[in-house]
Amino acid sequence: MSPTAPAPAARWPRRLAIALAALVALLAIAFAVFRTPDIPVATLRAKYGSPASRYLEITPGQILHLRDEGPRTGFPVLLLHGSNASLHTWQPWTDRLIAAGYRVVRFDFPGHGLSSPAPSRDYSAAAYVAVTDLVAQRLGLSRFAVAGNSMGGGVAWKYAVAHPGKVAALVLVDASGQPAPKGSDLPIGFRIARMPVIRDLATAITPRSLLDKSLHQSVSVQAVASPAAVDRYWELLRYPGNRAATLDRFSQTPPPPDEAGLRAITAPTLILWGREDRLIPVSSADWFKAHLPRARVTILDGIGHIPMEEAPDASLAPVLGLLEEVAR
Repeated sequence: MSPTAPAPAARWPRRLAIALAALVALLAIAFAVFRTPDIPVATLRAKYGSPASRYLEITPGQILHLRDEGPRTGFPVLLLHGSNASLHTWQPWTDRLIAAGYRVVRFDFPGHGLSSPAPSRDYSAAAYVAVTDLVAQRLGLSRFAVAGNSMGGGVAWKYAVAHPGKVAALVLVDASGQPAPKGSDLPIGFRIARMPVIRDLATAITPRSLLDKSLHQSVSVQAVASPAAVDRYWELLRYPGNRAATLDRFSQTPPPPDEAGLRAITAPTLILWGREDRLIPVSSADWFKAHLPRARVTILDGIGHIPMEEAPDASLAPVLGLLEEVAR
């Protein structure tokens, strides 16, 4: 060995530094290539807003996108969307309910759709219940039906627990609330939310293919996962701050199931489920039925997680029957 050559052990720090520099460079290139930037609010409102859209400032700097449609004399129906969705998911039901003479109120939860993230970064069910009641107060709603899908279904029944005097009827559409089976794996989004470095990347890199795959897996009627629908999910997720809000929401520890609260709900309840739901299995309908004293169940064959989009008429028919009973 030459007396001027460095010892093998001395070369390792230099080699490691070179390898790390190369890795950082590759990550920087990948970030530049795959980065999906936020979309300006004005652009999103122009594309996904409507003449019925209202933008309420519910706390300083926090904007809520809301639509209040149908005859003001009609019985009010409040519709709550699911995780990573928006009020657009209810459009098939909204059109039909308005035609039947009902007043339909729907909004984007904070951190979803055209609503801004919450400054508090609180996206718990309790926070969403509070937002729901704020909407009811702002619109002067004192008695109404409330329907929710998936996460929105969990908010709907928790709202009925917190405000029993306001809820005339409850509709749970493939709703959240049953505890996950022991040994089940966390969905990939929840795992990413708890990985610091990957989480930061996920707020800036969101491939459209991820939303495409997720939507196709959520439904059995594949026509629902159209290119326009995938674009809507992908683009609304890129509302400034919504990706970080989604990861905040996924990283929060869910509360334990409130079985006592469910048993205390006295409003007539419709449990509506797609038999082929791969996100929240149809067995959850039986769990809800066992805990709700005034519940009835409708299971829709050939339908997945989003019945109101996959089968608008078939899914709404039992809802209209329930509404006719309470809208007096």
